[in-house]
Amino acid sequence: MKATRLFALRNLLHVQAPCRANSVLSQEPSGPTMKTTIPGPKSQQFMHELEKTQNALSTIFVLDIDKSIGNYAVDIDGNVMLDVYEQIASLPLGYNHPAIQKVFQDSKNLSQLVNRPALGVHPTPQFIKQIDQTLLPIAPKGLEYVQPMMCGSCSNENAFKAICIWYATKQRGGKPFTDEELKSSMVNKAPGCSPVTIMSFEGAFHGRTFGALACTHSKPIHKLDIPSFDWPIAPFPRYKYPLQEHERENKKEDGRCLARIEELFHEYKSKNSSVAGVVVEPIQSEGGDYHGSPAFFQKLQKITKANGAALLIDEVQTGLGATGKFWAYEHFNLPEPPDVVTFSKKFQTGGYFAKADFQPKQPYRIFNTWMGEPAKLLVLDAILKTVKAENLVDNTRKTGDILLKGLEDISRKYSKLILNVRGRGTFCAFDMPDASTRDKFIGQMRNAGIQMGACGDVAVRFRPALIFADRHAHIVLDKMNEVAKKF
Repeated sequence: MKATRLFALRNLLHVQAPCRANSVLSQEPSGPTMKTTIPGPKSQQFMHELEKTQNALSTIFVLDIDKSIGNYAVDIDGNVMLDVYEQIASLPLGYNHPAIQKVFQDSKNLSQLVNRPALGVHPTPQFIKQIDQTLLPIAPKGLEYVQPMMCGSCSNENAFKAICIWYATKQRGGKPFTDEELKSSMVNKAPGCSPVTIMSFEGAFHGRTFGALACTHSKPIHKLDIPSFDWPIAPFPRYKYPLQEHERENKKEDGRCLARIEELFHEYKSKNSSVAGVVVEPIQSEGGDYHGSPAFFQKLQKITKANGAALLIDEVQTGLGATGKFWAYEHFNLPEPPDVVTFSKKFQTGGYFAKADFQPKQPYRIFNTWMGEPAKLLVLDAILKTVKAENLVDNTRKTGDILLKGLEDISRKYSKLILNVRGRGTFCAFDMPDASTRDKFIGQMRNAGIQMGACGDVAVRFRPALIFADRHAHIVLDKMNEVAKKF
C-alpha cells in the first residue's frame, strides 16, 4: 500500500500515550521471589495434562498471565521471575501494560476486536486509516509500500514471493505470461515455476514454515524430515571478542564471507538457478546472536545489487527498538535502503515494507484470507505511542550500556565461564563453554528468579522489554554473579 505522506515523518507518532511507563513499573515487585524450583508441581501437572493432546516437550513452566506485570513473569506455582526473555522477544511493554489494556477496554474499538475482515477483498475505512497513521510513519526510509501479515514466518514467506515475482517480472521484460508459463506452473515445473533461488546464511533463522525453513539453518531439529530447496547458503561472520582486540582477524573474516557470497552468485547462475534475493538478519538471533559489522552489511548490499538481486533484511526479532535504534539495520549506515524489511514479534502483528517495484501488478499474488488484523494494529498503535511518549528506544540504548558493561565485568571475573560478550542496546548475549554448561546455568538462573533464553549451540541471550530499566539490569547482574560462583 502506497505511502501518502513524506517519509521524513517515519518516526513521528503524533498522540502521546495516555499512561506513563512508570504506571506499570510502580506495580512491579521489588525483585524476584521463588517458592519452588522450575517447573513447580502445578506447572508439572498442567504440562502432564497438555501432553495428552499435543507435544508439550518445549514447555518450561505454565504462566499465570493475570498476575504477571511489567518486567516480571509469574507462574502458576507463584514464582515471580524477572523476565529478560519476554515471550521470545515479543513483548515490547512487558506484561499487562495499561496502554494496551486500554485498547480492549475502549468500547469504540469493540467492532474491530470482534470482527476480523478478509482485508484483501473487504478492507475497512478503519484499516486504511491504520495503514496511514500507524504503519507508514514507522516505515524504513525509502520503502513506500507495506503488506500486513500475522507472524514472522508468513511475513518472510510472502516477502520471498514478492522478491521472486519482482525478479521474474524483470526477466520477462514486462511481457504478459506465456501459455507455457501458465500451464507449467500448474505441475510445479519451469518456466512457470521459476528456478530462481533465495540466498541465506549459515546459522540463520527465518521461520519454520516450508519456504522460510529453506532459509533457516540454526538447528537440525527444525529441518529434519522436511524436503527443501537447493538454495545457496553463505557463511555469516563469526567474530572474535573483544572486538577492539581482534580487528585484523574480524576484518579478514568479513572478507572470507563476502568472497564466498560473490562465488555463490556465480555458481547458481551457472546452474540456471539465479539468486533473486538475499535474506539476512541484522543480528543472527536463534542461531546464536552472531553479529556482522557495518562494513560487512554495506559490502553485502553492494554485491547483492551488482548481481541484480534484492536485499531483504529480516527484522522480526530485532525491530522496534530492541537494539537501541528503531530498526537494527540503521546501525550499519547503508548507502541506500534495503529493498524489503520484514517485521513481527514486538509489533504484535507482522508484514513487510518494500520499495514500489516489489508490489505485484496482478491480484491474489500476495494473498491469504486475513492479510493482517485490524485489532492487532490497534495494539501496535498503543505500543508505538507509548514508545514515543516514554522515549523507550533511548531507554533501551542507555539500559543496554549498563547491561553490556556489567556482562563484560562478569566475563573478566569468570573468564572461563562467560565468553564473547556482545550486544546492541539490550539485545545482548554471551557464550558458555558448552551446551550442557549453558543449559545448567540457565536453569540455575531461572531457579534464582531470572527467566532467560538460549540460542545457538552455547549462547545465552537477553530479550527484555523496552521498559527494562537500570534497576532491572543490576538485579540480573547480581544474580549472575551469585550463580557464576557455583560453577
